Amino acid sequence: MEALIPVINKLQDVFNTVGADIIQLPQIAVVGTQSSGKSSVLEALVGRDLLPRGTGVVTRRPLILQLVHVDPEDRRKTSEENGVDGEEWGKFLHTKNKIYTDFDEICLEIEAETERVSGNNKGITDEPIHLKIFSPHVVNLTLVDLPGITKVPVGDQPKDIEVQIKDLIVKHISNPNSIILAVTAANTDMATSEALKVAREVDPDGRRTLAVVTKLDLMDAGTDAMDVLMGRVIPVKLGLIGVVNRSQLDINNKKTVADAIRDEYAFLQKKYPSLASRNGTKYLARTLNRLLMHHIRDCLPELKTRINVLAAQYQSLLSSYGEPVEDQSSTLLQLITKFAAEYCHTIEGTAKYIETTELCGGARICYIFHETFGRTLESVDPLGGLTTIDVLTAIRNATGPRPALFVPEVSFELLVKRQVKRLEEPSLRCVELVHEEMQRIIQHCSNYSTQELLRFPKLHDAIVEVVTSLLRKRLPVTNEMVHNLVAIELAYINTKHPDFADACGLMNNNIEEQRRNRMRELPSSVPRDKTAGGGSQGDQEVGTGNWRGMLKKGEEGVGGDKSMLQTSNPGSPQRGHAVNLLDVPVPVSRKLSAREQRDCEVIERLIKSYFLIVRKNIQDSVPKAVMHFLVNHVKDSLQSELVGQLYKAGLLDDLLTESEDMAQRRNEAADMLKALQKASQVIAEIRETHMW
Repeated sequence: MEALIPVINKLQDVFNTVGADIIQLPQIAVVGTQSSGKSSVLEALVGRDLLPRGTGVVTRRPLILQLVHVDPEDRRKTSEENGVDGEEWGKFLHTKNKIYTDFDEICLEIEAETERVSGNNKGITDEPIHLKIFSPHVVNLTLVDLPGITKVPVGDQPKDIEVQIKDLIVKHISNPNSIILAVTAANTDMATSEALKVAREVDPDGRRTLAVVTKLDLMDAGTDAMDVLMGRVIPVKLGLIGVVNRSQLDINNKKTVADAIRDEYAFLQKKYPSLASRNGTKYLARTLNRLLMHHIRDCLPELKTRINVLAAQYQSLLSSYGEPVEDQSSTLLQLITKFAAEYCHTIEGTAKYIETTELCGGARICYIFHETFGRTLESVDPLGGLTTIDVLTAIRNATGPRPALFVPEVSFELLVKRQVKRLEEPSLRCVELVHEEMQRIIQHCSNYSTQELLRFPKLHDAIVEVVTSLLRKRLPVTNEMVHNLVAIELAYINTKHPDFADACGLMNNNIEEQRRNRMRELPSSVPRDKTAGGGSQGDQEVGTGNWRGMLKKGEEGVGGDKSMLQTSNPGSPQRGHAVNLLDVPVPVSRKLSAREQRDCEVIERLIKSYFLIVRKNIQDSVPKAVMHFLVNHVKDSLQSELVGQLYKAGLLDDLLTESEDMAQRRNEAADMLKALQKASQVIAEIRETHMW
């Protein structure tokens, strides 16, 4: 199982080559406040001085530190392969293959790389530095040194430095595959430990947290850390280990880490003899190695699944980017043909990508025809905008100077044409809605159906322009046809239409029945001819064309009945003055005669009956016209139109020019896929050797 940590190091190397952080690998994240001794703990694990020191925030970028144990028998071979002369060396990811054997130079490189990215104003960044240390004196570990927790900005640090650091720490320790190494100084109150507080926010059960108590030798006289080390103060599930750091004086005097570890062992034997074997730097290194191996073993199945899923996703992504173009003519023809086919399939409802959030293509066109357009026509009132006085005026105008014995047909035609004309506007609006939907289908095909077009933005724009132009050319033709459909209905009012003849017969029967009922209700003293004539003499005086009777009734101001006509009467003539009959306005109100009521009723019923017939015709013929002149025509001619406009030798180079970032994205996807496949192979090798 010891080989599991090198496996993770291999995986880390694989993903470092593509600069990706999409896989959360098992690692140990070191958390603590400033000057809590984090750096001393890490250097003790490495066995060498390699981290920058100073006041304030020194660690301003995450440092991913991979410790690789080199066996003595393999050290010579490994040294020769890497071209180094020595038993310990280091390598940075950002310096590629450069080997560092001088650890002071490693320290300077960390400082330089930190300032290069983070600047020199004590600001922080989440871009990590990758450092790998090869040594026979280390155990296999992967550690992440994070900036120390601080409360107050110092110097020219940002005012929100505390929030920035905490967010950076939480980002790393939230990784469920990480172990949290919470470092706290022994000369501070463990109950107020910031490191343990932050660790508990993401690991409330403490299953991933190991506590380290530093500076055991700096506690106040008369006190010790026995209760803390025994876990009586703050219980931690993974354990609590105490260590002794080098003092600043020791560092200034160049005291080696090896000497410090010897002195630490002597201190623990003297001060905590019963706990000495379970504390100290060496025990900490062994514990971390053991915990990390077990943690890696538990994480590998999930890692394998995650890697396989990502590999499939990147394979699909790479396929969508397509291969570099070799045969331009063939590629262009294929793309044009595929777009035309997908456009037609979207209209027919057989597209590969079906929308689930909204209606699209043919389904929306169907909705426009039968829901939007149909309901709009049904909402048009057959007598809308037509008042009783409009009907009566039309009847009078159609009779000329002679009183009419029958309702004139001219008045019916005049009024019904006016009503039928109202169907033209919703019909043209139907054409407009279908045109807009066919325009939307272009974008739908570009986004979902033919992603290859995204590679060639100029070709995409050219296709959009050709299809838009084709739709634009068909719009006036379709509008003209729809206009003609309404004009055809207006050109000939077919009163012999079967449905209209039936309605007229039924209506005449009803009118005749009403007339007979009124006659039966009249007293016997009333002459029948008076009734047939349309009412009493008073009614006859206000009959059709009798202006004197109208004036008389207007002066009487009779009103309040549903058969009363209401009109304006500005400037009515006064009695005793001369009256110009041509200037006399219609009276304020008057009661319709029985004859007038009957005539208006007849015309209104005829208009309604004929309007419903025409509306039914329009509701059926407009969708057919739109399909023939717009939808089907575009479907049938789209392929030939695209080929004729775009398939030209002089346009090939321009149209098939890839977008600037497409080649880069294809290369990145290919590199990531290669890395994922290699990572999957590494895990498979572990399984084959029965280590997992």
